[in-house]
Amino acid sequence: MSVVLLGYHNMGCRALKVLMDLGIEVPAVFTHKDSKKENIWFQSLAMQAQQNNIPVFFPEDINQKRWIELLQEISPKVILSCYFRQMVKDEILSIPKIAAVNLHGSLLPKYRGRCPVNWQLIHGEKVSGVTLHHMVRKADAGDIIGQESVRVEPRDTAYTLFQKLEDAAERLLKRFMPLLLEGKAPRIPQDHSQATYFGGRRPEDGKIDWSLDARSIYNLIRAVTWPYPGAFSFLDGKQLFIWDGLVHLDKNLGISPGVLEIYNGRVLIQTGKGVLELLSASFTNEEPPPKDNAIPKELYQNGIKLG
Repeated sequence: MSVVLLGYHNMGCRALKVLMDLGIEVPAVFTHKDSKKENIWFQSLAMQAQQNNIPVFFPEDINQKRWIELLQEISPKVILSCYFRQMVKDEILSIPKIAAVNLHGSLLPKYRGRCPVNWQLIHGEKVSGVTLHHMVRKADAGDIIGQESVRVEPRDTAYTLFQKLEDAAERLLKRFMPLLLEGKAPRIPQDHSQATYFGGRRPEDGKIDWSLDARSIYNLIRAVTWPYPGAFSFLDGKQLFIWDGLVHLDKNLGISPGVLEIYNGRVLIQTGKGVLELLSASFTNEEPPPKDNAIPKELYQNGIKLG
């Protein structure tokens, strides 16, 4: 029984670990070259595969003829996609003898599309999870094989939630990959009427709108805090990255949204509803943020306006 893995990121690494732990043959791994424009904080699937003498390929477009012919030659029982960043077209989906399946970082049909971990935090979800599903022409719309839920804690960030989902993915794959290879896995159609879809995110999408309520602003902060590009505002034309804060919905400083007030050494920012207490901020996102209560000295004065 052979499984070709299309993957990237820690999820791809976890998937390869599970396949090897289960004694499943992996004749090839298809992955991506790391981008110099991206903060590479995650493990390398390519390196993991090479260390285990598995052939690794880096297609710019896996739907090109040369890759289709290679996959046809390999003739796997299953193609498993885990955080692979290219849409796989019908010619490839029809190659495996049993199924082409994908691991997605949400409880489908909610949060189809890109960046599901970040979007779930932005929307304040209290439960997240991973879904193993059949791949079809439309992204994340195929029949569900299985799901594994995790709780989202109030202080979870994209990084900590991703770690929870990695563990959940490992449990899910261990449970369902053997069933899939035996032809005994469940196949549950998605309720498309309940589907939500979100696109990719750009660093500039992290700009804070201080007219929103403090909870919504904090959810954006934790969704894109380090190692992601960060939520930001501006102080005298300088970009200020806000890495952590506390929400006080019951407080009101009686000043305009985005204006700072210092209270007992604490930096408080008025929002459209409630107050955000600043815990960590810096004028750069090119290095790990400072620890709690590390805030640029320029912010320790009343009446500063962020925008």
